[in-house]
Amino acid sequence: QLQASGGGLVQAGGSLRLSCAASERISSNSFMAWFRQAPGKEREFVAGIRWNGARTIYEDSVKGRFTISRDYVKNMGYLQMNSLKPEDTAVYYCALDRTFSVAYYDLGRYDYWGQGTQVTVSS
Repeated sequence: QLQASGGGLVQAGGSLRLSCAASERISSNSFMAWFRQAPGKEREFVAGIRWNGARTIYEDSVKGRFTISRDYVKNMGYLQMNSLKPEDTAVYYCALDRTFSVAYYDLGRYDYWGQGTQVTVSS
């Protein structure tokens, strides 16, 4: 199971840090990702990290603003979001794929999902 937290209301230009806690040890072969879903839109990939730390991937619109990381010992994933924009407003979900794939943007690949945390950025 995954538990996402850290969402909230912030002004444009502000920062938030999302956390994703796993109830069981995560294999080093796994890939943890953050997705988001804005009202009326499809869920989209935001960022992902191979659990062994070998690679991080970002969606173009968040590059240079968001940083994904993980704590291997604590089984925790994080998404540091800086320079937030109103268009970042969405429900953010963490997800875990037990094996990394180049199809990381495919929601169907993921074995576990967190419950979602709301991020609202005011202008």
